[in-house]
Amino acid sequence: MPRALTLQRTIVPSAERAKYLARARQRAAYYAKAGCRFWIFEEAALPGAFIEFTEASDRNTLSAAHADAPEKLVDAKRIYHEVELS
Repeated sequence: MPRALTLQRTIVPSAERAKYLARARQRAAYYAKAGCRFWIFEEAALPGAFIEFTEASDRNTLSAAHADAPEKLVDAKRIYHEVELS
């Protein structure tokens, strides 16, 4: 089964940046323990515009991690799977 990925976009006001990043570190730790990888990227031209990626080796692992997550993903059922290009 190919890898599975979810993404979520968010805009964070500058006054909330430190709080957002602290929560993101907590989410990264949670997802690591759940067998997933978690990344955030910030748009270069728009500080505070973030996109979060959560990835697992399979859909079931990712779905279970989102279901048990302390902070719920807005649309956890929208899961993307890796497409083989060979």
